[in-house]
Amino acid sequence: MQQPARVAIDLGAESCRVSLLRWTEERPDIELIHRIPNGPVHRGASLHWPIETILAGLEEGLRKAAARAPEGIASIAVDSWSVDYMRLAPDGSLLRAPFCYRDERTIAGKEAADKIIAPLDLFQRTGTLPHRINTVYQLLADPASGIDPRAPWAMFPEYVLYWLSGRRVGEYTNATHTGLVNLKTGDWDAEVFRELGLAVEAAPPIVPTGTVLGPLTGPLATLDAFRQTQIIAPATHDTAAAIAGIPADMSSTAYISSGTWSLVGAVTAVPVTTQTALDAGHTNIGAAAGNLLFHSLINSMWVLKQCMDGWAAEGRPWQIEALVQEAAVRSTSGVLDMDAEALMLDSEMPRRINGELTRRGFDAIPDTPGNEPVFARIIFESLAVRYAAAMANLENMLNRKLQRIHMIGGATRNKLLVGLTEQRTGLSVEIGQGESSTVGNLAVQLAASEANGGSVTPEAIRRWATLLCEHA
Repeated sequence: MQQPARVAIDLGAESCRVSLLRWTEERPDIELIHRIPNGPVHRGASLHWPIETILAGLEEGLRKAAARAPEGIASIAVDSWSVDYMRLAPDGSLLRAPFCYRDERTIAGKEAADKIIAPLDLFQRTGTLPHRINTVYQLLADPASGIDPRAPWAMFPEYVLYWLSGRRVGEYTNATHTGLVNLKTGDWDAEVFRELGLAVEAAPPIVPTGTVLGPLTGPLATLDAFRQTQIIAPATHDTAAAIAGIPADMSSTAYISSGTWSLVGAVTAVPVTTQTALDAGHTNIGAAAGNLLFHSLINSMWVLKQCMDGWAAEGRPWQIEALVQEAAVRSTSGVLDMDAEALMLDSEMPRRINGELTRRGFDAIPDTPGNEPVFARIIFESLAVRYAAAMANLENMLNRKLQRIHMIGGATRNKLLVGLTEQRTGLSVEIGQGESSTVGNLAVQLAASEANGGSVTPEAIRRWATLLCEHA
């Protein structure tokens, strides 16, 4: 009898994916069933996520998965980017469309919070880099946005889990990215909530990676393939899911997860919350089923995507493959600060890049047809320089030498960036799965089902990730 299938939902800032794991003669096969284009949208002066479009697309993808898997689907799990959330009305419906973390509403809240709790104090208590995009600063901004600060909330992937199961939770890896979880207890830091005037009772209960939330509910549950489907909270933070999808021993290996954002870091057993780590922009985030991910957050392919969107709107469209190929034979002078605030924002990115270049004493790049690969080249060069600096800081703070880099995410297909990273860091780069978060998502589901209500272990997750990667 054929093993039942599994569904992994990966919500990305540029696309959302529904993938199906099926078994043929005990061999796993992962197929992308449905992809939904995604991106923040302007509604008035604010930046939001199109949640109605995302949910409609996910329902379509799940119906496709059900039609493809007559053997039945055992479980569904969801991962996504971190920090964003939804507020719920008393009847469980959304109060309003969720804000995108790039919205500028958090600037004032961050400044006010820093006067109440010093950034280093908050960093040492929660382990989370006090970045203005964090959930804590978004929650502080809600009253000024006309949102009830006492309304219950759920993080983005957990809201989709709630939509599927009717159970509201906060999975540990994603909760640690809010800036509100105590490092020592692994639970919400009630004192931080109190000092900042936030309602801790509005936060969802935190559950461990691999928690089975219950059966699928709603109209989809009437489909034959979904009659016995369980909803599982994987490592809902997509970076934690992606690292869970790496089959390699990470004891002497750094990771670079490169996509809209880049994360450069390593797996650690204890947090690093020194002033040096804070100044270097590192954070401590929960890993799947144990340990921590200690990494720096780097603005990444967002910058190029914004350029490409602007060029396309002007009738100068480029495919990423062609842009990388052309960029490989171009030269540039100058390096961007990829973490500059101007490059975090949307629209008019070539102008923003030139503003940063001239601010740093370099020549601007004329934004004219034919120069698009020059912009791409300077972005790739700047990323590689930033990766090298992050690696050097990482080794100093961990007081150990890292032997190689394991790169995952969409940038693994960018041979130019991979080569520049090797040149700048002096380390060999292993290419991992482009969709490593899907592998990690599925590995946690399999480990959770195997545990049958018990605790999911890192060893079980790695064993399943290894099997999935061997047949990818």
